[in-house]
Amino acid sequence: MRAASVSDFRELARRRLPKIFFEYIDGGSYAEVTLARNVRDLEEIALRQRVMVDMTQLSMTVETLGQTLAMPVGLAPVGMAGMYGRRGEAQAARAAAAAGVPFTLSTVGVCSVEEVSQTGTPPWFQLYMLKDRGYMRELLGRAKDLGCPVLVFTVDLPTPGARYRDVRSGFTGASKLESALTQAWDGITHPGWTWDVFVHGRPHTLGSVAGALQQGRRVTDFLAWIARNFDRSVTWKDLDWVRETWDGPIVVKGVLDPADARDAVKAGAQGLVVSNHGGRQLDGVRSTISALPAIADAVGGDLEVYMDGGVRSGLDVLKALALGAKACFVGRAWAYALGAGGEPQVRKMLDILRSELAVAMILTGCNDVRKAGRELLDLP
Repeated sequence: MRAASVSDFRELARRRLPKIFFEYIDGGSYAEVTLARNVRDLEEIALRQRVMVDMTQLSMTVETLGQTLAMPVGLAPVGMAGMYGRRGEAQAARAAAAAGVPFTLSTVGVCSVEEVSQTGTPPWFQLYMLKDRGYMRELLGRAKDLGCPVLVFTVDLPTPGARYRDVRSGFTGASKLESALTQAWDGITHPGWTWDVFVHGRPHTLGSVAGALQQGRRVTDFLAWIARNFDRSVTWKDLDWVRETWDGPIVVKGVLDPADARDAVKAGAQGLVVSNHGGRQLDGVRSTISALPAIADAVGGDLEVYMDGGVRSGLDVLKALALGAKACFVGRAWAYALGAGGEPQVRKMLDILRSELAVAMILTGCNDVRKAGRELLDLP
């Protein structure tokens, strides 16, 4: 199948990836109500078609946090991406750089911040606050020394959400024997992935935090260690601790409430991501697109407002811009593309988003993404 949309990349990834990894990236928490809302609520927003507007000139460029983005899209942090394609984070970083958009490296990426930086463009670096503050300080220092331009501080994961799909697939909760048998069968039945990732994509560790783990070397060992070390005591005051090491822009990721957005401003953040962790944390909360307008109205003049969650097309990007986002970050979209075929497919996915955004802009009479507003939407 030749991919023409994000949903096509999803299907290609489903065919190529072992079940445990496809279900891990595709699923959400509990009954996946929020996961579905993220997509559905974006679908239900109607664009306002306009005609007879001179659209000869079209600009997708945005300036944010001292950087120029070729279009208002970035790659969100995705954990364990190196299990979807050989050294997957590095492949995605190269694709993002070619498209002129930022790549955000997860704390729990297979590739280390050093390896991804060697692709030529230091990534935005996403931080989970762990109990071992000494190691966190060291990790922040490494990212800073490598020239990472932005720190994305994820605040909606003081504890991991419960994901039923991971239990059913055997990714979590299985005995070592069950896990080994499942992985062996997955390897046999997915030979392309086995050759690309299992054989040639080693080491299968979480590169940036590998030095903190004393025992165990499998990815699941790292994830278990991370889960035990999430710090539930984190408050807004901890941004002061982060700033002792990090003096660049800080973007707070995981905000759904205007009150929390105002607290982010008070804490001195330079940006925030309206996010519910892709529906992977607290199920039953509102979609990010429904939360975006109130947050943008409350703090949009004080810091940069971004959004993730449910973005599957360039049309979705324009809808988010119209409701107050400076840019959108996509997570599953690039993970599906990576799983479908590595860097070339991630590049293709970004090209598709760009083409879809261009069509949406032309047919709504918006020739500059910086001017996108609610007049582009057919609101009730």
